[in-house]
Amino acid sequence: MPAFALDDPTPPDPRRRWDSLNFATRGACYDNNAGVPDSAAQVAARNAASAAYRAAHPAGLDIPYAAGDRTAFDLYPAAETGAPCLVFIHGGYWQRNARADFACFAEGLNAAGWSVAMPGYNLAPEASLAGIAAEIGAALDWLAGHGPSRGIGGPVVLAGWSAGAQLAALHLGHPAVSAVLAISGVYDLAPIRETYLNEKVGLSGDEIATLSPLRLPVVPKPMTIAYGSRELPALVHDARNLHALRSAAHAPGALLPVPGADHFSILNEFRRSDGLLVRAAQDVLGGAR
Repeated sequence: MPAFALDDPTPPDPRRRWDSLNFATRGACYDNNAGVPDSAAQVAARNAASAAYRAAHPAGLDIPYAAGDRTAFDLYPAAETGAPCLVFIHGGYWQRNARADFACFAEGLNAAGWSVAMPGYNLAPEASLAGIAAEIGAALDWLAGHGPSRGIGGPVVLAGWSAGAQLAALHLGHPAVSAVLAISGVYDLAPIRETYLNEKVGLSGDEIATLSPLRLPVVPKPMTIAYGSRELPALVHDARNLHALRSAAHAPGALLPVPGADHFSILNEFRRSDGLLVRAAQDVLGGAR
């Protein structure tokens, strides 16, 4: 695993002692639901707000980019076709959640004059992680070709949260992507294979090597890496390590700790036009120009 910064003010990462941890303790390193006491209430509130936002913006919903119900976009275009677009990839450890659950996080960027596009993807165990990553690439290809006819033709900031952050970081090199905003992600997949999460994901050695952003060559486009100050230590350290890797390669982009935010509440910074993540999207796009 990557070395950890000695001056990191966050709690020690229990993965330092990984070989001595039992199976349950290894899983706890990544269990965001258990790590946030009111996670169920936050998720319920998010889903209700998202249902309301979708109902108020029905014109661009469920537009397929490939065959299947999940491989579709929800589009929330700005008034101007050339406005910047945030493409948001949802999380759920590649095995749960759906694009519809995150619609409310288009609100702040829409209010700021941006378009938002939310792709869905097939979930494990029906889909492998390599297959899911390929679907995100196909979604970006579709948006580049068909977005202008749907009112979305401006520069793209690719954002993702949790597992979606890993998928976003993987696609920084896509020609349609100007910059990435990676939020609360896992960037080294090797430990995941030794937790309960792997029961459905079934990671292969090749997937760990080729789909872990911390194990890949640095793409020299802008990437802002955000995390909440109340995240699980494993996620905080992955964020810091990815930023350190990119900094060593002189790649542009900021490390953005969000004070007081946990794994779920951090996304509320997309709910207002002046939210911290809205500003981060604007700033990282500015770095790409």
